Amino acid sequence: MKKALQIPGAPAPIGPYSQAILKNGTLYVSGQIPMDPISGTIIENDVAAATNQVMLNIGALLSEADMTFENVVKCSIFLKDLNDFEAVNAIYAEFFRSEPPARETVQVARLPKDVSVEISCIAIR
Repeated sequence: MKKALQIPGAPAPIGPYSQAILKNGTLYVSGQIPMDPISGTIIENDVAAATNQVMLNIGALLSEADMTFENVVKCSIFLKDLNDFEAVNAIYAEFFRSEPPARETVQVARLPKDVSVEISCIAIR
C-alpha cells in the first residue's frame, strides 16, 4: 500500500499530485520548486538561493518519511538555463557530502510558475 505525504514544510501541490509517495520503504518526491512553504513566495533572480529552498523543501519531505539526504539514490534536476549548472551544483553539493546520488540535469523550455530550477528525487530506507 502506498502513503501520500502532505506536509506544511513543503509547498502544496499546484496540480493533481502528491508532494511525495512512500511505498515499500521507497520515497518518491515530486519535483520541488523554490517556493517558501510558509509564505508561498517564489525565490527569483538568485538561482543559488532558489536551489537552496528546493533542497530545504526536499529535506522536509525526507524528514517526514524518517529519512535524510543520505537515503537519496536518484535526483532529476530541471533548469530553465543550463548556464546555471555550476551555481546549482555548488548548493546541491552541500546537501550530498559523500556518495551523491545518481542524477541527470537537463535544460527545459519552461517550469511551473516560471521558476529557474526544479528537483525531484527517489530515496530508499
